[in-house]
Amino acid sequence: MLAIRGRLMALLLTVSAVVAGTVAPAEAGEQGDRHGWTGTWATAASEHYEISGMSEVTVRMPVHISVGGSSVRIRLTNAYATDPVTIGHATVGLRDGGSAVAHPYDLRFGGKRTVTIPAGGQAVSDAVGLAVPALTDLVVSLHLPGQVTHITDHWWAQQTVYWTDYGAGDHAADTSGDAYTWTTTSWPFLSGVDVTAPRTGSVVALGDSITDGSYSTADTNRRWPDLLSARLNACLPGAGVLNAGITSNRITAGTDTNPSALDRLERDVLSQPGARTLILFEGINDLGGASAQQIIAGMTEIAARAHRRGMRVVGATITPYKDFTWGGWTEETEARRQQVNAFVRDLGGVFDDYADFDRAVRDPADPRRLGAAYDSGDHLHPNDTGMKAFADSIDLTSLGLGRGCS
Repeated sequence: MLAIRGRLMALLLTVSAVVAGTVAPAEAGEQGDRHGWTGTWATAASEHYEISGMSEVTVRMPVHISVGGSSVRIRLTNAYATDPVTIGHATVGLRDGGSAVAHPYDLRFGGKRTVTIPAGGQAVSDAVGLAVPALTDLVVSLHLPGQVTHITDHWWAQQTVYWTDYGAGDHAADTSGDAYTWTTTSWPFLSGVDVTAPRTGSVVALGDSITDGSYSTADTNRRWPDLLSARLNACLPGAGVLNAGITSNRITAGTDTNPSALDRLERDVLSQPGARTLILFEGINDLGGASAQQIIAGMTEIAARAHRRGMRVVGATITPYKDFTWGGWTEETEARRQQVNAFVRDLGGVFDDYADFDRAVRDPADPRRLGAAYDSGDHLHPNDTGMKAFADSIDLTSLGLGRGCS
């Protein structure tokens, strides 16, 4: 088992039929709004890997929610798997420190405790009456009773996730975390948490590794969407903030498990329950292989599709990255970045407003570089201070949510 676990950890660290309770992504979004559901937390599936020897295991995942509500449901995904996966028991509850849960509430799917999610499918739980305050930690626990052969997850979550030993059985209802003996840093199967929160909506941050929170301090929720959430939920009535960042994501191209922003827009943004505003912060990974015109065309299409769904769209300027540790910056890519940023700042007849992330973190002495105070060390990814600079630079009134925002 230790060898198998070692292989699982290596994978996690190196990867840069209709059933009760399941619905298609679009249905989840449409039904959510009608029933008062608002997304309070989300992540985007970005990885799939095979696993052997895993059965009778329970995984426990802390998530930091944005807006609060009076009922909760979860969304699960098996998007990239080639086999179905069975959830034998699922619970949700308020975190009580580490892997402990104050009171785990049983979740059901179409009235049943067990749900089998087909390959490529998703499942949405029934509602559970659980009042959750804004900006608190929930814990979702999933018991996987059968042989698990494939895992779809979100890699590099900047969050410790807890697992029991293989064969340990069902510990989803445990209040103590004693049974959870090893950890990873990715969210398997979980794609979203929704709450019933009347008169609220949500902002979706569509982005790459910077939005994903890479190089922010793990287990502290200092990704810029988390920090934006703290500002928004000081307003009335508050709002959800959903993180749809994927490391290495691009607008103009993608892979099977890391689809382009255009290809994943429906899944990760338009189908989110209660989604009313999109912040588009992508393009830095496109600069080396796409023209400014191609990046702008992609941004234009994303904004048009979101507008057709009645969403507001806020564009964000691309941040500087001269001297990036792994290379890729040239005078040519810098010229493309400046051209795209000029388009964003002018709104281009495309955006409802913009957030000047470039201005927020650039070095005044050399605007092609990330400012030293905001640099995580690789000259591309911001540190916690840089993440806060992003969140603070957004004009909350431009998001069209809440009242009394400042």
